[in-house]
Amino acid sequence: MIANKTYDLIIIGGGPTGLACGIAAQQKELDYIILEKGVLVNSLYNFPENMTFFSTSELLEIGDIPFVSDRDKPTRKESLEYYRRVQESYKLHLSLYTEVQQMIPKDGGYQVKTSKGAVLAKAVIVSTGFYDIPRELNVPGATLPKVKYFYDSPHPYVDQKVVVIGAANSACDVALETYYKGAQVTMVVRAEGINERTKYWIKPNIENRIKEGSIGAHFNSEVVEVKENSVVIKTPEETLEIDNDFVLAMIGYKPNYTLFKNLGLPIGDDPFKTPIFNKETLETPLKNVYIAGVAAGGLKTSRFFIENTRIHAEMIMNHLSEDLKNR
Repeated sequence: MIANKTYDLIIIGGGPTGLACGIAAQQKELDYIILEKGVLVNSLYNFPENMTFFSTSELLEIGDIPFVSDRDKPTRKESLEYYRRVQESYKLHLSLYTEVQQMIPKDGGYQVKTSKGAVLAKAVIVSTGFYDIPRELNVPGATLPKVKYFYDSPHPYVDQKVVVIGAANSACDVALETYYKGAQVTMVVRAEGINERTKYWIKPNIENRIKEGSIGAHFNSEVVEVKENSVVIKTPEETLEIDNDFVLAMIGYKPNYTLFKNLGLPIGDDPFKTPIFNKETLETPLKNVYIAGVAAGGLKTSRFFIENTRIHAEMIMNHLSEDLKNR
């Protein structure tokens, strides 16, 4: 049970950055707990089963524990095992399947209400990621069951007519995987070509499959309607309707702004709806409430990754531990 207790620190989110914050808190001898609404490193768990990271295993390491993988670029399966070993090695204080619902100031700190009761904390770190909430299509038929925003395996799409929306890493991976398993794939891309930031070993492959006609592609185009057995696509030349069984909308994800609101986190008025925080300490305008990890980038989800947010734990702890000592 986590309820009816006061901690020095509550960390919301059990991803790599949240775990790194837990390790840093443990090293500072703070009484802390990591609250995670799903499984350990929940966002990584929900990645496609055959995913390969762009980063090297060394850049994904936390807590001075080596990440040994079979190849230079580790897989989703290897990353799940690595972070499990990190948790086991440090015996991190975790409460999984614990969804945070609200935070309110109380007794000079904060009361955090969760699905398993309320807890008190002197300080809070919000490290919630963004992969759980997809950007959704806003067209007629977008709520049909055949429209998918998350992708796990190519097997359900064997011998199916599939439209893949997007042109970045996820869309290209999905298009290739489903094509190799026998799907008839058509990509619909708003831009004039495949995203330049696509993984270097994926980009030429997808471009060659498009060039030879194995994968269909409509650039400078968009899906304007999804029907039960077809999809309507607006291209620069015409509006056309093609037969379709599934739409895989790989158009990105966003932070949980509903949770941010319930936590009282101020959000900037910039186009990316970036949370407001001190860039040197990561403290938000709420005293002793910090934001860490990819969520700090707001809608600009390409700004932060595991490799450039590992330092967030040290940045926060250097500021927080001094403040707690002075109380």
